[in-house]
Parts: sequence; structure tokens; C-alpha cells
Amino acid sequence: MIRAGILGTGSALPQRVLTNADLEQMVDTNDEWIVTRTGIRERRIAEPGETTSDYAVAACQQALTRAGVEAAAVDMVICATVTPDMVFPATACLVQDRIGAVNAGAFDLSAACTGFLYGLACAAAMVQAGLNRYVLVCAADLLSRITDYEDRKTCVLFGDGAGAVLVGPVSEGRGFLSFDLGSDGSGGHFLYLPAGGSKMPASLETISNRQHYLKMEGQETFKFAVKAMASSTERVLETAGLTKDDIDLLVPHQANIRIIDAARKRFGLDEDKVAVTIHKYGNTSASSIPIALDEAVQEGRVGSGDVVVMVGFGGGLTWGAAAVRL
Repeated sequence: MIRAGILGTGSALPQRVLTNADLEQMVDTNDEWIVTRTGIRERRIAEPGETTSDYAVAACQQALTRAGVEAAAVDMVICATVTPDMVFPATACLVQDRIGAVNAGAFDLSAACTGFLYGLACAAAMVQAGLNRYVLVCAADLLSRITDYEDRKTCVLFGDGAGAVLVGPVSEGRGFLSFDLGSDGSGGHFLYLPAGGSKMPASLETISNRQHYLKMEGQETFKFAVKAMASSTERVLETAGLTKDDIDLLVPHQANIRIIDAARKRFGLDEDKVAVTIHKYGNTSASSIPIALDEAVQEGRVGSGDVVVMVGFGGGLTWGAAAVRL
């Protein structure tokens, strides 16, 4: 079987910074409350007129450049997003066109904050099966577009951004070691966007009732996340024949510092073995893992031969983990 691995990484973030002090002027909140409960100090917000595909394109171009692969050689583009440029065509198709991947297929994938991990699993399977040689996996969301800035419980959490990796054939001893993916649709109502689909099409009523903004049951989501992150990490390690001592870097979904700390303590990892970007960028949905991975690679925290475990959870409810040797 062909071995599939990560050949290059990339990320893209807006220039505009929204700080906790800024939010204090918008809703009834304060810096201490936000930092204590979430670990977030600031987040990046896209400018009006900017789109999800703008950031996906920039992240994909970086990943291709760092991998040394031309866009024309890409066989497939997968975009994980819950804030596509439009309902259709797929944002991945827009990205495929703009980067010049003229020989690639393209499709979007919707698994909320776990979307990047689902996309990686798809890409790895495609390469390992010989169906494709190079697959671009990007995760991009402008959550500011669906955040209710009148809701003090959720508006402090989210930011915008994109991350990408190029998946392709790698030498023996490298590449993806295992995946763990799961879902529990009975918890879908804990994190969702009510209107805009076939169940509740856009209308004056849905707009006036602010039903085009995401809704979240924070406590239920938190309890689910702590359990899902730990169990999924354990399963992916067991499947790969690894132990917690083999982890060179854990890259968790950046949703809440308390969730990340719980995972770190569960596996007895030192702080320098866990990627943390939540204080700078907030929760950027599916892009949080590839953004954190890209920063770790560029900073030299991980390199060739290192074992990276990525783990996340999201609306659906969904969860997933992946182990890879770079």
C-alpha cells in the first residue's frame, strides 16, 4: 500500500484583531471573565467583503509552496467549512480555480470543528488507494459571519482563519498511522445554526429572531468535549501501537484552554508538547488544528520523524483524532 503523509502546511489569518477590551464595549463582559473561562485574549476578524475562499486560497498556496508541488499536479481539493462562500458551488471549487489546480476534483466537507480531521482521513484513503497522488485539504471558516455579537456567552469565543496541508505519498516509516472518527447526532442541538437550510429557510421572521447565528449549550458541549478528546486520543494511539510517551506534539482543537489543559493532564504531557494558539486566535472552527500545526512546523517545534497527534470535536456532535509521523 502507498503510504500517505503530510508534505506541506500553510495558514492564513485576518489582519484585524478583536481584543477582549473591544468586546467589553460591545456586550456585558470583561477581560478577566473571558480569560479565566476560555483562555482567549484576542481573535482575528475578517474585513467586510472578504470571503472564506480568500483565506483558504492563501493557506493552500502556502502549503503547496512549502511542499514544492505545483498546483497543476493536485488531484483533489477538499475544503472543510461551515461558512462556505455560498451554499453552492462548493468553496473547494472556487479554491481549485483560483490556485490553478486545473486537473483537480473538488468538494466541501461539513463536520464543523472536526472537519479538518475528517478531510485528512478522506485524503489519506485516496492516496493510499492510489486514486489520487496529491490531495489538498483546507479548513477555513469566517465564524464572525455567524456569530451573534449580542450574545455574551458565544461572541467572545470565535474568530476567523484558514489552514491547509498537502497530503501525498511519503517514504516508509512516515505518514499517517491511524485515525479515529465518530459522531453522536443526538447531541446536534447543543451546537447548531437554526436557519438557512431546508428546515427553516431564510425569512423576515428568521432574521428578526436572530436565527442565522450559531447557538450553543456551553456546559453540555464542554462535558462532551473533555470526554471525546480523551477517548479519541486513546483510541488513535492504541490503533497506531503508540503510547502517550511517543507523542512529540499534541495539536488539539482550540476551543477552550480548560479543555486543552484537561487533555494535557490526562496524558501527562509537558506544556511544550501541546500546541496552544487559542489565546491569540480564539476558536476558528475546523481551521484551528491546521493553523496550530503550521505554526508549530514553522517554529521548528516539530519536524521530520516526529509523531504528531491531532484531536478535535465539533457540532454534529462529531469528534476525531489522527496520528501522523512527519
